Amino acid sequence: MTSRPIHAQINISALKHNLSVVRSYTSDTKIMVIVKADAYGHGLLHIASALKNADGFAMLELDAAICLRNAGYQQPILLLEGFFSVAEIKLFKQYQLSAVIHNEVQLEMLALSKQHEIDVFIKINTGMNRLGFTPEKFPYVLQSLASNSNIGNISLMTHFANADDPVKNETVQKQWQCFNTTTSGLNLPRSLANSAAIIRHPKTHADWVRPGIMLYGASPFTDKTAAELNLHPVMTVTSRLIAIQNLTAGDKVGYGGLFQATRPMRIGIVAAGYADGYPRHALTNTPILVKDQLTRTLGHASMDMLAVDLSTVKNAQLGDSVTLWGEGLPVNEVARATATISYELLCALAPRVEKTLQNSQLNSKL
Repeated sequence: MTSRPIHAQINISALKHNLSVVRSYTSDTKIMVIVKADAYGHGLLHIASALKNADGFAMLELDAAICLRNAGYQQPILLLEGFFSVAEIKLFKQYQLSAVIHNEVQLEMLALSKQHEIDVFIKINTGMNRLGFTPEKFPYVLQSLASNSNIGNISLMTHFANADDPVKNETVQKQWQCFNTTTSGLNLPRSLANSAAIIRHPKTHADWVRPGIMLYGASPFTDKTAAELNLHPVMTVTSRLIAIQNLTAGDKVGYGGLFQATRPMRIGIVAAGYADGYPRHALTNTPILVKDQLTRTLGHASMDMLAVDLSTVKNAQLGDSVTLWGEGLPVNEVARATATISYELLCALAPRVEKTLQNSQLNSKL
């Protein structure tokens, strides 16, 4: 427990609302919610509880998947990078976990394993060139898995590189066509669509969609806001002013003196820094709220503090609330100003930042 004022409010009602938005796009398609990286920094178990009506979960971390099973979740749980050793396959069987198969070493591990009926998703590389088998290798991979008595259900998947880009629709079309050509004639479940494709490319929905960032209330696009997509922010990170300084013209602020006042002005010091997950590379003019009034940061954030301009904030005083992102200040706007993406800001929230779970009936600490 800490008395330091920075904390993150996790709005469960907003999360449930965002899941309903996903369902509004997908009709009868199954939804596999992405909860990797501690549910994008929001807290795995509480997020999973709010998403308990989803059809499945997907993540990277084996220990987190086991945690979900031990918590009583019965839905399919998919490990997006699969397993990394033969020994891990035993755990996949024990906890009924599904594995993405994306390289030949994993095929060899399965051949050596004595576990039976491990469900797998074959990852096909349709152009992102990150994980997956080339279309040319796919028939061999499918035959290898289909003839292996260790394998249970087989599904097929790929991942789009540019579904979020409004001017690269032809890239999505090319990957989609590649996937369809490669898997033609096969009566196997398919999964292609991430958040961006769910919204903009409905023909890619197939049997399973995999929403991630939209669940957490951020837009997957640069040309559409979360509000325009009817998505509500789930994480709101707030702190307070712990000091106020009065500057004269020529005074500098913070390490390196990167901001210099050109006139007399008031600035505030906020209990939040890069050790809390706020990006150090954020420069002067990054948007921030003080007393729900929009203002800007000054200079670089330090480890535990950052400076804000109080020139336009009426009656600012010690203890006033500060919103780093979330309700009233979309995380996408902060990400854009800091030359990063909303995913990074959410996932980078530090463990020392206390989380508070909120909905209409609950207000408790995580």
